[in-house]
Amino acid sequence: MTEETQKPAAEAGAPSTEEVTVVPDVPPVEKPVTEKDASPAPVPEPEPEPEVAKKHAAATTGEVVEEAEKPKPAEEEKTIAQSVSFKEESYVVGELPESQKKALDELKQLVQEALNKHEFTAPPPPLKEKEKKEEVEEAPKAEEKEVEEKGEEKTEVKTEEKAIEETPKAEPEKEKAPEPAEAAETVVVAEVVEKVAAVDEDGAKTVEAIEESVVPVSAPAEEATSSAKTEGEAVAPAATEEPKKEEEAAAAEDAAPPPPPEEVFIWGIPLLADERSDVILLKFLRARDYKVKDAFTMLKNTVKWRKEYGIDSLIEEDLGSDWEKVVFTHGVDKEGHPVCYNVFSEFQNKELYQNTFADEEKRSKFIKWRIQFLEKSIRKLDFNPTGISTIVQVNDLKNSPGFFLNKELITGQAIQLLQDNYPEFVAKQVFINVPWWYLPFIRLISPFLTQRTKSKFVYAGPSKSTETLFKYIAPEQVPVQHGGLSRDGEEFTTSDPVTEVTVKPASKHTIEIPVSETSVLVWELRVLGWDVSYGAEFVPTAEDHYTVIVQKARKVSPTDEPVTSNSFKVGEPGKIALTIDNQSSKKKKLLYRSKTKTSSE
Repeated sequence: MTEETQKPAAEAGAPSTEEVTVVPDVPPVEKPVTEKDASPAPVPEPEPEPEVAKKHAAATTGEVVEEAEKPKPAEEEKTIAQSVSFKEESYVVGELPESQKKALDELKQLVQEALNKHEFTAPPPPLKEKEKKEEVEEAPKAEEKEVEEKGEEKTEVKTEEKAIEETPKAEPEKEKAPEPAEAAETVVVAEVVEKVAAVDEDGAKTVEAIEESVVPVSAPAEEATSSAKTEGEAVAPAATEEPKKEEEAAAAEDAAPPPPPEEVFIWGIPLLADERSDVILLKFLRARDYKVKDAFTMLKNTVKWRKEYGIDSLIEEDLGSDWEKVVFTHGVDKEGHPVCYNVFSEFQNKELYQNTFADEEKRSKFIKWRIQFLEKSIRKLDFNPTGISTIVQVNDLKNSPGFFLNKELITGQAIQLLQDNYPEFVAKQVFINVPWWYLPFIRLISPFLTQRTKSKFVYAGPSKSTETLFKYIAPEQVPVQHGGLSRDGEEFTTSDPVTEVTVKPASKHTIEIPVSETSVLVWELRVLGWDVSYGAEFVPTAEDHYTVIVQKARKVSPTDEPVTSNSFKVGEPGKIALTIDNQSSKKKKLLYRSKTKTSSE
């Protein structure tokens, strides 16, 4: 058995050779199709499950893993796929590439035009003058169509007349003298009648019968012509007056001053008012891969959704405090992002579960509460270009199968709602205590997530959860229930730094805290998973003075209190020695911190 004395600088940075690297998760990526492959390509069949798993284990380059690189079954059980670590982009416009600056300028121009035209909040535009004019012109066109149909009938009659004229004549007759223009049509019919009568034996009767039928046909034609003229005369003044009214209306609109641009607020920030608006617009651009029109459409839809959902009034609504232990904000990560925890194991409480998911009304209330919580969190962010305008989400999946396997919850509706209306507000999504059954769930929700969203995901199994958290969040910022030292109402706060030490298997580690004056030394200590022995003593500097036992060495089990706190009133120079004896075959993570107070405190 070896024995070590604390050396913070060396120990804290010592890498662990037994650490299992979490493989980045890259969603299924299709290989690019070349021109050669495109022509004979058959219709693809549904992909089998092994293929889905293979693509989820894709390398960080984004290429699909080949068959030879497929992980073994044992490796699949230990490895949880995740995406490449996401690096947050700058919101300072001067630091952006030219293409992104251009996209931002174009989006700002579209937004300004929409504000000038009141497109964000105005009702649908009224019927255009052109459309009105078309409607007015429809009536005369209909009448003209009727006249044309009558003209076609007349043409058919004349065609028949021409055919009859070509028939051999028995006795040519003298042509009648031309009559006035009004009676021209009747004259033609009369000639035809006479010619037909010459062929018929009973000519007189035939003439009389046809003449009687001709007179009624001719009369309505004259009446229709007269009616058309009258209607044309009536429509003509109306058609003349309509353009005048349009010109007068247009002149009145030009003379009236245009309304001022509308004001649109989103998360308390007015659009285009200052540089904070640039940060918001960049979020929408990045959510749509800098496609300006898509980003503008997304922005308009978000503003519309916020108005329909009543976000401003939702902020003030009292929805109860049933879920305060399910979702809460605690501390910040190493880069200063606020950290939001989602603790799904709280739904093991049957009453809470029923009150949340029993029916559609309860589920809707929970979603409203979640949106309200998110809105309040976002409004605390700093939207200045150099500020922190994103959060870190920690999702604890410990003891939560019933929650995720609920058929009512495995749906993209809530995910889509948050993704479409809250773009680029998550710096990182950390999933801890991930159970074996969660991988199918990841595949299920994957189609609802964008590639950019999935690139921010980190997954860790139960044995690596705390270690993974400490990569992004300092131990003093992590709540006690998640492996850290942060807890309310204690001597220490999140501003008191924590030292991390790795205790090797079958070894003893001693931490020495020097004290040079009369004071009270306070410390707290935690070993993750414990199963070690712990003791504390005060060793005076003077060799002839006695060592004082502060904490008798005892075995601490994993079920004991996770954090041990103690204090000692020092009356002379010396040091406090904290000893951790790890007799297990596994390395242990040790966390501790201390501070000195005056005796009066």
